[in-house]
Amino acid sequence: MDGEVAARSDVAALAELVRGAGSVVALTGAGISVPSGIPDFRTPGTGIWANVDPMEVAHIDAWREDPERFWSFYGHRFQTLGDKEPNAAHRALVALERRGLLDAVITQNIDMLHRRAGTQELIEVHGSIASCSCLSCGARVASDEVLARLGEATVPSCACGRPLKPDVVLFGEFLPEQALDRATKLAAGADLLLCIGSSLEVYPVAQLPGITLRHGGSVAIVTQGETPYDGRAVVRLRGDVAVELEALVAAVGV
Repeated sequence: MDGEVAARSDVAALAELVRGAGSVVALTGAGISVPSGIPDFRTPGTGIWANVDPMEVAHIDAWREDPERFWSFYGHRFQTLGDKEPNAAHRALVALERRGLLDAVITQNIDMLHRRAGTQELIEVHGSIASCSCLSCGARVASDEVLARLGEATVPSCACGRPLKPDVVLFGEFLPEQALDRATKLAAGADLLLCIGSSLEVYPVAQLPGITLRHGGSVAIVTQGETPYDGRAVVRLRGDVAVELEALVAAVGV
């Protein structure tokens, strides 16, 4: 069986699993947004962390100790993510959800592309760039206003005068308890956890496939890089995520 025939067979097998499952949950990582022009984190030469130390620019201590340096990185990140659009992979998950074949999307991404695509049941375990907050007075500011304030200063500030912090989980911070609890319950109850564009190496989210497996569910993986769960996946697709998910949607008849 050549590669193309094998790939078609694997997509058909995944479509059968999706149709037959009582609960399907998707877990997405940076790879699902690559077709939208957003680089992943660790690809040599092109990844976001290829030329910068995340502990120096994306750690909660960096925000506290050197907000100007922190925002020199995150301001650019806000601007570059703000004009990106969902791709066919995001839209495929929306199609599955609307057909009643996908219960929820758990994402590690902060780019809001699942929201923009139209996903209804969405758990953003690392937060999103939709807003920033003041840790002093609790005020929340929408991303458009944050960018406007960045145009006037190197550090966007709250009306109270304190620096704003993006509503994303930085290095050195815990994931939001409510989001992680919801993700854990979804993984435990899933007959099929569909892992898309994630290395499945960043904890605590990387524990979710193991939770699904321990509760008797299956794991399918759609990503080009290797993952620790490759040997335990019931289906393993290695092509472009947008192409693979479009083929999946066609195979299930959405």
